[in-house]
Amino acid sequence: MPGDVSANVATAAERVREAAARGARLVAMPETFTTSWDLDAFAGPLPTLDDTVWLAPVQAAVDETGTVLVLNSPLADGARRAITSLIIAPEAEPVAAYDKQHLYPPERELFAPGEHGTTLEIDGVRVALSVCYDANFPEHAAAAAADGAILYLNSGAYFPGGGHRRDLHYAARALDNSMYVAFAGLVGGPLGLIGGSAVYDPLGRPVERLDDAAPGMVLATIDPDEVARVRAEQRMWADHRADLGPRRTLRL
Repeated sequence: MPGDVSANVATAAERVREAAARGARLVAMPETFTTSWDLDAFAGPLPTLDDTVWLAPVQAAVDETGTVLVLNSPLADGARRAITSLIIAPEAEPVAAYDKQHLYPPERELFAPGEHGTTLEIDGVRVALSVCYDANFPEHAAAAAADGAILYLNSGAYFPGGGHRRDLHYAARALDNSMYVAFAGLVGGPLGLIGGSAVYDPLGRPVERLDDAAPGMVLATIDPDEVARVRAEQRMWADHRADLGPRRTLRL
């Protein structure tokens, strides 16, 4: 619901309980889930971590279920504003873990880009955080894989007409780096955001995917042994050369 932080956080708490009932340990919400992707909401007062009462419903849900939640929200920290992935873990303070590094053009007037990547380690599995447009840039996922991530987790929001790019980018990031990619896509609202939440395996194949504009949840098991097997057989990730030397031009 655009701009209604309380209602959206309450919805996130419901989704955490639903996911936990299906066996989830890690739950992710789409981009700017607390406000929806709404420029008017972005320009107004934003949530902060100075007072975390607004997060009480999701904190209660993770405390109750033992899950970890990645909740993406526009967030203010003094004068600085960012599109932030918060980590809500059982019996712990909320952490502003990752700020979106690649801002979409309309966002640049309102938000500061993140200055570092973040990898979450949960039950021994390394999970890289990303937000929407980050996934358009192969280097972002490559840096995550180099940091030991086997899951690239993206909270996103795509406009109508963006489905082809969305599906291509997330499958490519999985294949490029022989790792799982999970995408949580925002659905509906005044802009008609198209969702398309999905999980891709280390070969870039969809494990589970929602139809465009369909609300719902995707659930998948992340298998470190499968990542190791694919990386041993498909050696693109190991054979990648970061330094290709100088280029030359031949004029005919």
